[in-house]
Amino acid sequence: MAKRHNCILGDDECSKARLTIQDTLDVVGGKWKLILISILRDGKMRFRELTREAGISPRILSKELQELEMNGLVSRTVCNTRPVSVEYALTPYSETLNEVIIAMHKWGKQHREKVIDDSLLDKQK
Repeated sequence: MAKRHNCILGDDECSKARLTIQDTLDVVGGKWKLILISILRDGKMRFRELTREAGISPRILSKELQELEMNGLVSRTVCNTRPVSVEYALTPYSETLNEVIIAMHKWGKQHREKVIDDSLLDKQK
């Protein structure tokens, strides 16, 4: 007999829930997207500033920003300067991620404390 897993949403909604979770991960998953969103919450930034602040290579930053822009989370503005500069800012739509970011922060803090506590317990043994 196959082992059943209980879905927190009920059996009828489980497969739909998995699809929507995958959709979310497709948009904000990976190492950099949520970090970039959290940096841009402080206000618009130029490309080079973002590179330095995030500690990310220009090639990877460009790819991540393109994906965030494609999904409507970040706007890109070409400034009329010499040399040309580009500014990035969060869109109003990005605010729909606030609850997700807060929940991830809370869980990450709790997990970090657990790992540290477990490590201290292991050292005491």
